[in-house]
Amino acid sequence: MSETETYRRSSELFHRAQNYIPGGVNSPVRAFRAVGGEPLFIARASGAEITDADGNNYIDYIGSWGPMILGHAHPEVISAIKEAAERGTSYGAPTELEVEIAQEISASVPSVEKVRLTSSGTEATMSAIRLARGFTGRDRIVKFVGCYHGHGDSLLVKAGSGVATFGLPDSPGVPADLAKNTLTINFNDFAALEEVFDQVGKEIAAIIVEPVVGNMGCVLPKPGYLEKLREVTAKAGSLLIFDEVMTGFRLSRGGAQQIYDIKPDLTCLGKIIGGGLPVGAFGGCKDVMNMLAPVGPVYQAGTLSGNPLAVTAGLATLRLLKDESIYSQVEKATKTLVDGLLEAAKEEGISVTANRAGSMFTLFFTDKEVTDWESAKSSDTAKFAKFFHKMLAEGVYLPPSQFEAGFLGIAHTEKIIEQTLTAARKAFKHLT
Repeated sequence: MSETETYRRSSELFHRAQNYIPGGVNSPVRAFRAVGGEPLFIARASGAEITDADGNNYIDYIGSWGPMILGHAHPEVISAIKEAAERGTSYGAPTELEVEIAQEISASVPSVEKVRLTSSGTEATMSAIRLARGFTGRDRIVKFVGCYHGHGDSLLVKAGSGVATFGLPDSPGVPADLAKNTLTINFNDFAALEEVFDQVGKEIAAIIVEPVVGNMGCVLPKPGYLEKLREVTAKAGSLLIFDEVMTGFRLSRGGAQQIYDIKPDLTCLGKIIGGGLPVGAFGGCKDVMNMLAPVGPVYQAGTLSGNPLAVTAGLATLRLLKDESIYSQVEKATKTLVDGLLEAAKEEGISVTANRAGSMFTLFFTDKEVTDWESAKSSDTAKFAKFFHKMLAEGVYLPPSQFEAGFLGIAHTEKIIEQTLTAARKAFKHLT
């Protein structure tokens, strides 16, 4: 069967979609622009596999960009959603479910005493920044080059020249007057961090950071770096915001902050806490969270916040994740996969570097250690694109960008990992 026939239905849908949806997709990375070709349209998923509109099956290492730690269509999660749907899909009023998930989050995430639900991770991060500005009475924030925190105006900013500069808008439509309040420095750069706080620390409302980065590929903090973030923010009277939308309930039940033993002032969550349905949250200590309306002056709202279907799916997922063996199981599987990929590349003389944190990973096509955006950019993206398509042809669906993390779940069995490594050995042979 030719490639045209293999993906005929997906291709038809993509061309049809472009008439009605900008670029044919509702989130840019789905368009395959970073790897070339046309995106697959997915029809269904189960366990560790997804099936496209043409009936082709793939081992999935995207997992809806992180939420599917229990696998796609987990029976207990689906059953809970069905029961909830029969009671109605949205009320616009408080529910007992919202209280229950807030209690689950507060009991699990070390820094969270109170939590506010939203409908997306972007909502969570933009609301957390507004709250930090309202609490401190300051306007400036610090973010890290290559860290993505959703598409809020304050966060679509790239670095200029120098150690830390006024931000420049990274997208048309972002006002320069707003972007200038976002300072950007390189992740894992101790000197740059100290310099920016020495210069303007008393003007900074907050640092926002992915404690383990997932949006330049998987990048881990250097030893002591998160502790340094906590130190400089505490000294300056600024807040420390951990964006744990990816890492929350994935690296451990308490997220990255539990593993690294750092308590941020605010934590942003999403992905897993919705069990695959749209949800976000931000939380922190009572003093900060009580600045939110209706008890405080900082306004934040959302008609679908705490949606009963999303909260039900999230609760079912979080309760299943009380089995701590799940985390060791998926970490073991991820280590086996990453070690196997490195060995397969080495056998063919392909230069790669792998970063892994728990069940998150990225294979970078570079011989350099990847610790920040600059080193990530040393990757051979053309070679990655070729590898991506060879793996796709072998039935393995990787993130369609060199600069995105992959994710595993409990459905990635030893057999599935070995199937993936067999595919990788074939794919690497085509790169030499």
